[in-house]
Amino acid sequence: MGALHTYPCEDGFYMPGEYEPHHGTFLIWPIRPGSWTNGGREAKPVIARLASEIAAEEEVYLLTDAAHREEAGRMTGAGRNGRIHLLEIPTNDAWARDMGPTYVVDGKGRRRGISWRFNAWGGEVDGLYADYALDDAAAEKMCAALQDRCYDAGDFVLEGGSFHTDGEGTAVVTEACLLSRGRNPQLTREEIEHRLKQYLGVQKVIWLPRGIYQDETNEHVDNVFAFVRPGEALLAWSDDESDPQYALSRADLAVLERETDAKGRMIRIHKLPVPSVPVRMTGTELAGLAFEPGEDRREEGERLAASYVNFYLCNGKVLLPQFGDPMDERAVRILSDCFSDRKVVPIYARSIIVGGGNFHCLTQQIPEREQEDS
Repeated sequence: MGALHTYPCEDGFYMPGEYEPHHGTFLIWPIRPGSWTNGGREAKPVIARLASEIAAEEEVYLLTDAAHREEAGRMTGAGRNGRIHLLEIPTNDAWARDMGPTYVVDGKGRRRGISWRFNAWGGEVDGLYADYALDDAAAEKMCAALQDRCYDAGDFVLEGGSFHTDGEGTAVVTEACLLSRGRNPQLTREEIEHRLKQYLGVQKVIWLPRGIYQDETNEHVDNVFAFVRPGEALLAWSDDESDPQYALSRADLAVLERETDAKGRMIRIHKLPVPSVPVRMTGTELAGLAFEPGEDRREEGERLAASYVNFYLCNGKVLLPQFGDPMDERAVRILSDCFSDRKVVPIYARSIIVGGGNFHCLTQQIPEREQEDS
């Protein structure tokens, strides 16, 4: 199957909401020494737990390189669990959301992927590592492994965590990310919005000013905002006036209170608190990392962009990160109220936020397919 060079919207395709039924989920085995402490020793059991929780509801496609295939299979139980499938596709890191394919559907039971240009969250301007060739090439390989056709977005730089859609014509992004100099400096805001409409099949784009404070992705929207369902969403929030997130959250809320979605609805907003105590890199964690030349280096005491909004919806479940913070239980209650038809599964995520993201960043949903594409 060759890459497609048309636009999904022209072919009748659009991006469904994450809360719609899935066929499966992509995950990637974590091994990058500069992201995962001790070569992934602490993160791998968490990825294995995610794979197990998701596989109870839908298919899991776990990417790994040849050297770690046996380990990934053993720790996830892939040989025993027929829903966990190992794909030997090497990558530079484990963030399936950002470098994997974004899926679109056409209402006729067909699905296709989109391969964006990936440059490690900023390329030469402020990218997090210099060699990202494997990540950039992975989306088309992932689609091919599932026998799905794939749109080639050319030189348009975008990551899957930088937008959220409601499945009914609305996308939400942040200005901090999509207008950053390391993404698409040759395009105006209006041109970027037009590309989003062409590829995601949406009619309206809502631009939030900011994301989570200190988010090294230039403040991806998936760390600060998530749709619960059409017309209803969660927003990361702080009531602590001394926390920089206090002002950022209020700037985002001001936009959401004056905007309507593509259907003309005001979006009902649920405030989801950030951890009450900022999560910071410890000296022990820093000592467990090994950085390559050209890779962004962390510092002891630096604040990490911890957010409960970075949850993942699989069929029937909400996989919710926990930080050992007093707000953990409150986040569980809020998500349980918002998703009363799903089981909220709290999972300790310290080793994942140290890597720079969380459960939504690690996962990429695959919609159901009822009809073969040609």
